[in-house]
Amino acid sequence: MKKTRCLIVDDEPMARKILEDFLSKMESVEIVGTCKNAIEAFNCIASNKIDLVFLDVHMPEISGLSFAKSINKEIRIIFTTAHREYAVDGFDLQAIDYLLKPISFDRLQQAVYKYLGIVKEIVEQKSMEQASLVSDFFFVKSDRKMIKIKFTDICFVESLSDYIKIVLPSKTVVTRETISSIEARLPYEMFMRCHRSFVVSIDKIESFTSEFVELPKVAIPISRSYRKDVLSRLESI
Repeated sequence: MKKTRCLIVDDEPMARKILEDFLSKMESVEIVGTCKNAIEAFNCIASNKIDLVFLDVHMPEISGLSFAKSINKEIRIIFTTAHREYAVDGFDLQAIDYLLKPISFDRLQQAVYKYLGIVKEIVEQKSMEQASLVSDFFFVKSDRKMIKIKFTDICFVESLSDYIKIVLPSKTVVTRETISSIEARLPYEMFMRCHRSFVVSIDKIESFTSEFVELPKVAIPISRSYRKDVLSRLESI
């Protein structure tokens, strides 16, 4: 099993030691280094492959938040701090988790499991995207199973906050993905984004105006930001 390569960054020696002791008990983790400030951490990242950083917020010279903004976004962050008030800033940086000191082993393990779950989903997503490039279908997770979706069956896709609704002729499939991630898996020549919340099948469009595209039994709005591209594509067909 490929281990997660971790870096611990904290200006407190005892905090580094506790994290190191806890992480050493996890078989899925490999500790690449421990650093007492952001400068040391930058140097470590420059010379090592790092997957995950356990990062304190309050550190001398360069704060943990500033450090997190400066590194490659593929390196994920778990904040470890005594300062509750920076939690929103941490999650705005798409941190995996925000752990308040003193940190228990169980809470740290929970954060690591959360990271591993996210990585697994990313790997599965990339695998499905690659498969869709050479096929006429893709799979999405819905109701705890993977459901096959054929491109030619899709009428439209609608965003519902953290979920999307894929409308087919005989059923609707709801899955926890973003509409942008689904759009990236659909063939450009077969689909178009007409609104931040809608992607439609060009083949299913029966008529259109400058305000709507009409599909069987439903009219989908064309937003101002997409109107020029939508009308240009439709008028050229």
